[in-house]
Amino acid sequence: MTEEVLADSEAAAVRGAELITEAADAAIGERGSFSLAVSGGHAPWRMFELLGERELDWRRVTILQVDERVAPDGDADRNLTRLRDSLPAEALERLRPMPVTDPDPEAAAARYAAELPERIDLVHLGLGPDGHTASLVPGDPVLDVRDRQVAVTGEYHGRRRMTLTYPVLEAARTVLWLVTGADKPEALAKLRAGDKSIPAGRLRAANAILLADREAAA
Repeated sequence: MTEEVLADSEAAAVRGAELITEAADAAIGERGSFSLAVSGGHAPWRMFELLGERELDWRRVTILQVDERVAPDGDADRNLTRLRDSLPAEALERLRPMPVTDPDPEAAAARYAAELPERIDLVHLGLGPDGHTASLVPGDPVLDVRDRQVAVTGEYHGRRRMTLTYPVLEAARTVLWLVTGADKPEALAKLRAGDKSIPAGRLRAANAILLADREAAA
């Protein structure tokens, strides 16, 4: 894993938007398309806003969700709600939201999995203070799922979640970690060490880039 420590969360967001744009340009040049899977949390929204300001051929981009809370459309808990506020209209036209309002979440997860590309070009991941990433959360049975690309978790902070699983995350051409904030140093140290006591530490990506601000990297 290559690492960059940036001055603050704004600098990390700028660098993240830059790296995503570079990856998109390369993928479109080589294969004619670019697939991007995005996470929620607190850190990425500024990065997505900045990404929307860059020159990018959105017609050749597919945006997927790494994870989503099982909640109604428009709910403040939904990552989709924040994505709609952060990305430009041309990007939102290329977004494939996770179908978490389906009455049968397990069947919906299977349908979403069937529409995934063979390999996602770039997966953006965050890191929670408890070491979770995506909606791979401590103690959940989904941590051991290897036969499905998309799964539904138990309740975590009041919501069930739909999430990509380790196999599809690890198959991505690039994993981009964006980790910021003063509540992250302990979890980030474990991630760097590959500590399997946290869900993030169990992820083994062939090509991973870590962007952290100074607070998180302290």
